[in-house]
Amino acid sequence: MLPSEYHRRLPYGERMSSEPLVGHPFFPFEGDVQVVPLSEPVLPEPPRAGEDGGKPCPKCADPDGNVIWRDAQWSLKAFGPTGLPLVAILEPKEHYRLDNLPAELTATLGPMIQRVANAIQGIDSVARTHFNRWGDGSEHFHLWFMARPLGMMQLRGAMIAAWDDLLPKIPEDEFAANARQVAAALAEDGGEAVSR
Repeated sequence: MLPSEYHRRLPYGERMSSEPLVGHPFFPFEGDVQVVPLSEPVLPEPPRAGEDGGKPCPKCADPDGNVIWRDAQWSLKAFGPTGLPLVAILEPKEHYRLDNLPAELTATLGPMIQRVANAIQGIDSVARTHFNRWGDGSEHFHLWFMARPLGMMQLRGAMIAAWDDLLPKIPEDEFAANARQVAAALAEDGGEAVSR
């Protein structure tokens, strides 16, 4: 049985129209785009990494993996090279979900978002820093930061993650320089840059 009225009214097994997206200035595809048929809900949901029955938490299993900056409470990882100038993840050092972050740590989240966004915007090829939270892969709370390149107006909005997969990857030395610059900028206000 489907769990709610919302679920019961969805057109499972059908293809929905791609018309609302095709032609939108931020949508990276054109032409005959087909939407995959909508699948029925998977209940109970499979466990995420870090949850009972799931894979081990990747942050807890390798606390320093891909870390470019850290302080007593937070760490910033950079993954790359990617299609964007920088893609990074901010995580608390301890294993928390968003719903159980202690109040003291939650109070530092807003300032950390500002610090990371400003540090990424210091890269000369970057106009804006997009940040978001997807919580379906890992239970350990994390925020994604994506550097939108200067003048690349098609990359605005939610499709920036798709563009990151589509664009050619930046050279390794450019990625390393961008990561070092962001780590150094963060370290100016506390914490430490971590050599990779």
